[in-house]
Amino acid sequence: MTPELMALTLAALLQVLQFCAYSIASISQVGVYKAAGPRDKSIELTGVAGRLQRTMNNHFEGLILFTIAVVVVTYTDQSSGITMLCSFAYLGARILYIPAYVFGLAPWRSLIWFVGLAATVAMLLSTLF
Repeated sequence: MTPELMALTLAALLQVLQFCAYSIASISQVGVYKAAGPRDKSIELTGVAGRLQRTMNNHFEGLILFTIAVVVVTYTDQSSGITMLCSFAYLGARILYIPAYVFGLAPWRSLIWFVGLAATVAMLLSTLF
């Protein structure tokens, strides 16, 4: 397994952990019955539960681009020290983003988010040049 695929696998597992944390927080906020219900009316989560939901959704968005970058690097056989560094920079940024967002650490959460995006873009650009 390439380092980039390893980082992608770990990022996917991070997404599972985020989903678990969000689920636990949301159930404790709205109760089991409402959380397991049909959700005909949307449930607006607040506080930590809402922030965990938003970090999870944000990671889904970032994970799409990161997955594309890893697939391109892998299928074009262009794994390098730079792409490895970028893939683990993305993963590290996503790990740091969770507490930064949950605890409202502005402007740090935005800077951390940007590191993850920049690492992904750098991986994509490295395959073109």
